[in-house]
Amino acid sequence: QVQLVESGGGLVQPGGSLRLSCVVSGSRFSIYTMGWYRQAPGTQRELVAVIFRGGSTNYGDSVQGRFTISRDNDKNTVYLQMNTVKPEDTAVYYCNAASTIREYWGQGTQVTVSS
Repeated sequence: QVQLVESGGGLVQPGGSLRLSCVVSGSRFSIYTMGWYRQAPGTQRELVAVIFRGGSTNYGDSVQGRFTISRDNDKNTVYLQMNTVKPEDTAVYYCNAASTIREYWGQGTQVTVSS
């Protein structure tokens, strides 16, 4: 059974930094394209960042240049480094693992940007 467990969320001031982690268990991590998505109240879930098996990355327009996604295949972990955060980054952040066959989601971690 594949499980994704996110951590690292919390309260951060505008302009601050936060690092999210997502550990994958129950499957071979390296086969997955890994992504971070977020959903704020009353909005649809949106792509934040994705990292492919080979290491290439894509980012949503709103986080380009501020957030960095990375992966450690030895630790079965994907990270999201969030810098220069803004109040509009407030949302529940979800980890996603996708293969050609199916995809999996974590339970989400809350990030709140507020002074």
